Amino acid sequence: MASSSSNLISLKTSDGTVFKVERALAKTMKTVQAIIEEADANISMIPIHNVFSHHMDMIIDYYKLSVAGKSKEFSVEKLDNDELKDFLLAVHYLNMEDLFEVLTQAVAERLEKKSVGYVRKYFGIENDFTPEEYAAIRKKNDWAFKGDDIEPEEDEEKQEE
Repeated sequence: MASSSSNLISLKTSDGTVFKVERALAKTMKTVQAIIEEADANISMIPIHNVFSHHMDMIIDYYKLSVAGKSKEFSVEKLDNDELKDFLLAVHYLNMEDLFEVLTQAVAERLEKKSVGYVRKYFGIENDFTPEEYAAIRKKNDWAFKGDDIEPEEDEEKQEE
């Protein structure tokens, strides 16, 4: 980056890596922007908790593509589900609306046409219905239980046979 040092902000990630980023990038992070506005002008380092260096690398990649008008080229396909959720939480913490929208769309695409059981497992949601309640809901909303992945309960039943 050909920016002068006065145009750079130092951000320290949770794993201790320091990134010197352009003020324009920092301004896209509303959490960082709020810290800058509240702190005195001589702030030298801003800790960004809940954000790791690999998240910042991806954020910088997205920013560069966005500035070049190529944000649609940004991809998170290489991330597994847990990595995507962690990245989404980091971006949410930084309050980066555009990138957050891209990531929530990626999650939605991964969940599209998946079963209720898959979505429950994806988000770590425990099924707290009694077997009777679950059967009634399943009967009433049968359409919602169809998807690409088998229900965990059905899978367990098949393994017991």
